[in-house]
Amino acid sequence: MQSKWLQAGPLQWLLDVGKQVKVKAGKDEEHRGWLLTVDPVSASVVLVNFTEEGALVQVVMGHSVEEVEVLQEADQEMAERLRTFFPTPATPRLGPEELSRRRDGVRQWLEKNRVPVEYEGDELRVAGVLTVMAPYRAEDCCSANQIILDRIQRLIRTRPGHPGTDPDPAGSPRD
Repeated sequence: MQSKWLQAGPLQWLLDVGKQVKVKAGKDEEHRGWLLTVDPVSASVVLVNFTEEGALVQVVMGHSVEEVEVLQEADQEMAERLRTFFPTPATPRLGPEELSRRRDGVRQWLEKNRVPVEYEGDELRVAGVLTVMAPYRAEDCCSANQIILDRIQRLIRTRPGHPGTDPDPAGSPRD
């Protein structure tokens, strides 16, 4: 029999992120903390409790979670603390000309490799299932299809001028 937690599904899980929760797992196991995130594949929950010495992070495996009860909403200070708990890597601040050059270089490289790509505002849309956002690096790709995501990221990493490849100041594909 599936637990209430697994039945709730990813949309409900996202609604509980950033709230203080009580997690019932196993027979008599109970965990409390701020719900930092939920793994959408395994349904595992990541809880954080802040102490004087820092923070205690705890992962409760999804298969053992029976129920998650919301205890309280985060106030503005706690919401900000949770948002900045795992800082995102700094993305380079680039001007519009450099961003345009990078976007065009990635588009040309994908087209050269026979990958269908089109502009969608400032983003590139690849094969209708993947988006490449500024600043147009492999890690700026987003897709629900893990196989396509991996392949396009690897292809972008091989693009001349991409960090980790041989330098090409123009950023354009080679013939």
